[in-house]
Amino acid sequence: MEKAVVGNPINPETERAAARRARDKANAARWSLEVAVFLFAVLIIVIILLFEGFGVEFVGPIALVGLSLVWFIGRRQGKQLYQRFYEEELEALKQTQRDITAVEETIEEQVQKAFRQRWK
Repeated sequence: MEKAVVGNPINPETERAAARRARDKANAARWSLEVAVFLFAVLIIVIILLFEGFGVEFVGPIALVGLSLVWFIGRRQGKQLYQRFYEEELEALKQTQRDITAVEETIEEQVQKAFRQRWK
């Protein structure tokens, strides 16, 4: 029997599983400590400006810009993490497929050897 080629294409179901796992990991890790600290800094700035007597017309846009930056940073980090996790999951699933193929080939080779020895 022929050996399995290492560059076998991944089936769509395996690829979807890798994408789902990567998306779950990225969503869990998206809001890192840096984003939380930045969000608290925006909150503190807004509170200080309100206590200093600045009007809502001035503080509102500052809060909106700060929250928009937090969202943008979180989204960017999520995309980066998703890409990294996706590649890791896809490689892990490819390795699992290679291992399964190797085990199947080993069993098949053992059966063929047993047949050859029996027929000699």
